[in-house]
Amino acid sequence: MLIKNCKIIYIDKIEEGSILIKSGKIEEINPKSFGDEEIIDGNGCYLSPGFIDVHIHGAGGVDTMDGTYDSLNRISKIICEFGTTSFLPTTMTCSKDDIKRALRSIKEAKNRGTEGANVLGVHLEGPFISPNKIGAQNPNFILKPSIDDFEEIVSENVDIVKSITLAPEVEGAYDLIKYLACKKIKISMGHTKATYEEAMEGIKCGSSHTTHLFNAMTGFTHREPGVVGAVFDSEITTETIADGIHIAYPVLRATYKIKTSEKVLLVTDAMMACAMPEGKYSLGGQDVYVKDGAARLKEGSLAGSVLTLDRAVRNVKNNSSLPLYEIVKMVTFNPAKHCKVEDSKGKIEEGFDGDVILFDEDINVKKVIIGGKVK
Repeated sequence: MLIKNCKIIYIDKIEEGSILIKSGKIEEINPKSFGDEEIIDGNGCYLSPGFIDVHIHGAGGVDTMDGTYDSLNRISKIICEFGTTSFLPTTMTCSKDDIKRALRSIKEAKNRGTEGANVLGVHLEGPFISPNKIGAQNPNFILKPSIDDFEEIVSENVDIVKSITLAPEVEGAYDLIKYLACKKIKISMGHTKATYEEAMEGIKCGSSHTTHLFNAMTGFTHREPGVVGAVFDSEITTETIADGIHIAYPVLRATYKIKTSEKVLLVTDAMMACAMPEGKYSLGGQDVYVKDGAARLKEGSLAGSVLTLDRAVRNVKNNSSLPLYEIVKMVTFNPAKHCKVEDSKGKIEEGFDGDVILFDEDINVKKVIIGGKVK
């Protein structure tokens, strides 16, 4: 497959060119010659690595916590339409049995493959979180951090656990963080009421990321820097939900200046109402009402989003001065590093997986190619 007449988005620049994909891999950039290949004319569009979403609960009316291959397959097909070629299905703070069932289905989807975006593993959001920063999580299923409970929940599926969101200040968390760090699992601080000092201790123990920055965590003030202050005062990575609802655009702009595009990932935190009409849905066993582009519990708390990654890129492009290649890096190479697949995904580079997308100046996705196959 030859993709020609496009503007290739690299890590640090954008250049006109073409790429040759063979056997599911990028074989050559700007090939001098090629055989009897399928030719795709990019028509001047941008050629980008496929987007990678490391925090997504659902889409198309289904949820990761359904615990079925069919639901994950549907999510993969829906988000693929918006340029996402790989993702981490994200669990909720639910019963141990429900999380176990979700893990089994995620492992099946990873091993069996899907019809859309690739499943890279799982992001466990909870159950080791703070009851004081619950957000849309279910307070009935919160557990105190413990190695035994973690091992019971993941059991034989520990190999697919890429990341876990937990509250570092809760008793037992520091020991669990050290244990998880030894297993090379990404530990993300979130749904936490930690002070700055407690968050920094969490980083010292092995936490290296934070979940949906500013949301469900202690904020930044001039005398109490909180978890946000720890993010700004350290080298850890973070993620932002760039829908204009979870974080105001001036705050996003300030965050990107402080952390730079090297340390930020764009995520959706999308729930089952993504790509669906507004109305009543559910998340983690709780009713969610979607209106005016926002998903909220009855009490008013935000409950995930209905964002897609193409829209996140568009929002940042339209509301910041970042060059497009830096914005794209936050949704491709940075999440690839987060998932430890940066040697095969997240860049337009020879030898990398043929997961690429074409989109126009307004970030409208025109074509999605996964593993060298048009979706």
